[in-house]
Amino acid sequence: MSEELLINISPMESRVAVLDNGILGEIYIERHHKLGLVGNIYLGTVVRVLPGMQAAFVDIGQSRTAFLHVNDMQREPRPAAKSSKVEKTDDERTIIEVTADDLAITPPVISTQNTEVVPVSKTLIQHRLHESQRILVQVTKDQLGSKGARLTTNISLPSRYLVYLPSSEHIGISQRIDGEEERTRLKTELTSLMQTVNLKGGLIARTAAERVPVDKLEEDIYYLLQLWRTICARRQEMKPNQSSELIYQELSLPLRSIRDLVHAGTEKVVIDNSQIYEQVRYFAKEFVPFVYDRIVHYTAEQSLFDVHRVEDDLRDALKRRVDLKSGGYLIIDQTEAMTTIDVNTGSFVGGRSLEDTVYKTNLEATHAIARQLRLRNLGGIIILDFIDMLEQQHKDDILESLQSQLVQDYAKTKITQVSELGLVEMTRKRTRESLGQQLCEPCSTCQGRGFVKTAETVCFEIFREIMRCARTYNSPKKFTVVAHAAVIDLLLTSESDTVADLEYLLGRVITFDVENLYTQEQYDIVLD
Repeated sequence: MSEELLINISPMESRVAVLDNGILGEIYIERHHKLGLVGNIYLGTVVRVLPGMQAAFVDIGQSRTAFLHVNDMQREPRPAAKSSKVEKTDDERTIIEVTADDLAITPPVISTQNTEVVPVSKTLIQHRLHESQRILVQVTKDQLGSKGARLTTNISLPSRYLVYLPSSEHIGISQRIDGEEERTRLKTELTSLMQTVNLKGGLIARTAAERVPVDKLEEDIYYLLQLWRTICARRQEMKPNQSSELIYQELSLPLRSIRDLVHAGTEKVVIDNSQIYEQVRYFAKEFVPFVYDRIVHYTAEQSLFDVHRVEDDLRDALKRRVDLKSGGYLIIDQTEAMTTIDVNTGSFVGGRSLEDTVYKTNLEATHAIARQLRLRNLGGIIILDFIDMLEQQHKDDILESLQSQLVQDYAKTKITQVSELGLVEMTRKRTRESLGQQLCEPCSTCQGRGFVKTAETVCFEIFREIMRCARTYNSPKKFTVVAHAAVIDLLLTSESDTVADLEYLLGRVITFDVENLYTQEQYDIVLD
C-alpha cells in the first residue's frame, strides 16, 4: 500500500492528510489560535481534591481545570530499609511492600533505585494530594465538549524510535513489532544502553524502532535524556507565586506528523509552504533521515488539497450517510455517550440469495467503517449494527475482516463478538476531538437534536397559548401572532377554520405577522 503525507499550511491552521493509495485515510487539523494540549507538560496547582471520585482538579492555566484520577498517578518507590519483605527476581529488581501511608507523596518522582512498589492496600488520593499543592502533570486527552483536559503524572517523552518514561522502570516493545527475535534484540540493546548512559527510568520501543541499528537508538536516548534534564531545570526555575506554567510544549503538527506518521512505506511528503518545508527538512535530516529525499515542496497555484480531492472527502466526512460502491450505505450518528453505525443494503439486491446479499454488504461495510473511524476520529464506545446474518461462518468472516482493517489504526481498539442481533460493540481510544466536534457546532435552530417541530405542531401550540392568555387577561381586544412564514401560511390556509372557531369562542380578533428572522419553532403572541 502506497502512502503519502500532504501538509497544508495557512495563516489560520495547519492540516495534515494521510493518503492511502490516493484515498484520504486520516486528517489532522490544528488551529493556530487553539493548539492541542496532548503531550504538553505543566507545573499545575491542585484546586480541589474529591475523595468520593478519587480524583483531583488541577489548574494548568486553561479555561477549564483539568482532571487527574488516582489511577493516572505513579507510585513512589521506597528504599529497601522500610520494607517488610524483600524478594529477588530474575532481573535483580527489588520488590517492596509498603502501607498506604507510605505512599502519601508529591508526584511525580524520578526513580533513583531499581525498585517496584507493591502497595498493601489501595492508595487514596486524599493521602497523596492537597489543595494548593504544585504538581508536574502531562495532558493525555484534550478538552472534549464541557470536560476539561485529562492528566497523568506518569510523564512520557516520545522521540522517533523510543518513548522515555522517567518515573517507570519498564522496558517495553511495541505490540506491532511481531518477530520474537527482533523484540528480544531491542530489549537487550535498550537494557545495555540504559546501563551505559546511566539512564534512570523506563523505555518503550516504538514501531519505527524495528530493525533500527543500535547507534540510532543511542542517539534517541541521549536526546530524550537531555530533554528531560531541560524539563527538570525549567520546573526548578518556576516562581513560587505562579499557579501554573507550561514546562514543555509538544511539537507543532507538521513536525509531529513527521515523527509519528512517517514510516518506510511513505512514498513522499508534500508541503505547500516554503517556511514549513525548510523546517520539516531540517527536522527530518536530524531525526528521520530516510524520508529527507522524499520531502517535496508544492508550488502550483491550485490548492494542494483540491488536487488530491481532500476538500471533497472532508465535506463527505461530515455527512451522516456514507454510500458504499455496491449501493448499500452506512448511517453514522455520534452522541455524547456513544457512536452508532448502522449498515443498510440500500439499492444493492445481490444475486444468489438474501443471505449472500447481506454477507457481501456487511463485508464491504467493514472496510468503510474502519476508514470512517480513522477519518472522523471517532472514539469511545462504538456500536456497529450489521445486517442480521444466519450463518456463523459469515459472522466470523465479518469480525475477522473488521479486525484486519483496524490493524492500520494508530488508536487502540477493542472489539467484541457479533451478537445474535448482529451488533458488534467496540471501543476506540479517544485523545482529541472528533472531526465533527472540531469543525462543527450544534445547530442554533434545533440545538443539536437534528430535527425541529413541524409547522402543524407549532400551530396547535399557538392555539393553546391564545386560550391560556384569554383566560388570564380579560382586557385584550385582539391577539397578534408573530411567527415564521411556514407557520403563518398554515394558519391562514389549512388551519383557517380553527382560527375562525377560536375567534368566535373568545370573542376577539386574531391577526398574523410574519417574522423572517424567527425559526420555525419560535413565535410570540402580542396582546392589543
